[in-house]
Amino acid sequence: MFQSLKIQNYALIDHVDIKFDTGFITITGETGAGKSILIGALSLILGNRADTSLLKDEKRKCIVEASFNVEKYNLQHIFEYHDLDYDKETIIRREINSNGKSRAFVNDTPVNIKVLKDLGNYLVDIHSQHQNLILKDNTFHLNVIDAYADQKELIKNYKDLYTEFRKTEKEYHQLKSKAEQSKADLDYYQFQYDQLEKANLSEEEQEELENELEILNHAEEIKYNLSRALHLLTNDEGSVLTQMREADDSLKKIVDFFPKVKKLSERVESSYIEIQDIANELDVLNQDIEYDPQRLEFIQERLDEIYSLQHKHHVNTVSELIKIKKDLEKQIEEIDSMDFRLEEINNELEERKEQLTQLSDKLSESRKKVIPSIEQHITNMLVELGIPNATFNVGYENTEEFTPNGRDRIQFLFSANKNFSPEDISKVASGGELSRVMLSLKSLIAESTSLPTIIFDEIDSGTSGEIADKMGTIMKKMSRRIQVLNITHLPQIASKGDSQYLVYKEDHEDKTHTNIRKLNNEERIKEIAKMLSGEQLTDTALQNAKEFLKTS
Repeated sequence: MFQSLKIQNYALIDHVDIKFDTGFITITGETGAGKSILIGALSLILGNRADTSLLKDEKRKCIVEASFNVEKYNLQHIFEYHDLDYDKETIIRREINSNGKSRAFVNDTPVNIKVLKDLGNYLVDIHSQHQNLILKDNTFHLNVIDAYADQKELIKNYKDLYTEFRKTEKEYHQLKSKAEQSKADLDYYQFQYDQLEKANLSEEEQEELENELEILNHAEEIKYNLSRALHLLTNDEGSVLTQMREADDSLKKIVDFFPKVKKLSERVESSYIEIQDIANELDVLNQDIEYDPQRLEFIQERLDEIYSLQHKHHVNTVSELIKIKKDLEKQIEEIDSMDFRLEEINNELEERKEQLTQLSDKLSESRKKVIPSIEQHITNMLVELGIPNATFNVGYENTEEFTPNGRDRIQFLFSANKNFSPEDISKVASGGELSRVMLSLKSLIAESTSLPTIIFDEIDSGTSGEIADKMGTIMKKMSRRIQVLNITHLPQIASKGDSQYLVYKEDHEDKTHTNIRKLNNEERIKEIAKMLSGEQLTDTALQNAKEFLKTS
């Protein structure tokens, strides 16, 4: 139940803090007083888009806060789904700053607009005048049927499965398209892979080959200098080794009577051994160095192959080429496995399609079952509301294609005259007739839903007199089950409210403010009298107002 509404800095409202009663509440006031502004502010709570142009004072933020008693409506699952704290006294707040940034809270927990909309769908149904246009919407027609049939669980199961079906279907088509494209690229990938595979690359090969190439290109120079170094160390009468051997012999001759040279002698001998070892290694290296034109040609060709592959694939190392080869191998394997995956997904699609068919058939059967009752109910109400020859039919057609709401197409058909076949209601009904049809439909839904509150914004537009009186009676009857708020200009309806609220304007210095207050009994008599006769209250109008209140 909608308990209270606080508004700060919204349109013509500077500050409003109002509590609402249970039952049937009527809201009245002069044209332009700001009744619809209240609906606009409440719509922010329910997730509508914020507009900074509606800030009364651009220097201050707008705050709208509403409280709801949800104790009797089994909404814990919605709070759990959105990870919100459940409280039977739920408070929803929306703040909009001058920059247009919006924040929303449910029981002081920050939420996004989607959560507001989702939760709002379980709290309030606002019917404004333009909503008569939804009679053109097939989805609305289905929602009416489903609300009356009370099959929330079945619809939820269908929609969940439908979402999975469309998701799987999308995956199938994307994979199929990718497979077709990939198969066109397979030959190219395979050629690239085969070329790299044939190259038989190894991580260190390029560096080793480049080093060997450097040696072969300078083989003669290397061999000449190795030979010369070896000759200087070993092969000449004045070679380093010969001279060191003689130096060592000279020192050993005096070591017995000149001990100080013993260590020097040992060092010379050690150096002699080290140089001898160097000479041996130089000899080995010299023998290993051979100019091999065939090997040189092979290395050049191999490096050319490696360089060519690197240039082709825009990389600088063999490691990167090896990685490209692995990636190509993976792509080829994926393409080869796509047919198998496509078959798997197609089987999933067929399975879900079968399940969808079963659920949609159940939906169709339950819908067809309640259609006669709905047709009779709405027709009777329209007759009661002053359309004596009214005929209301529900056109039903089963479709092959799955939709988010099943495989049914529903169309409301209407005729106000005898001997005229019912046609699409949006094309043949007048504005006043549409209002009465919508009230009848909302009344029907109210009987089969647990929605706490419904708000009508001048649904009685285009009616008067006895018809207005009957519309008021219907809304009052609805209020036995749910809280009903109705914004009206008609005294017949205003007088039927269990309580009545007045929206009015006040001038403060150079500014005009909209406000709202609950009327006591005397105030109600005067307000209804004004609605009957205008600003000039007459005794007759006051007496009529009293009669209206007494008989309502």
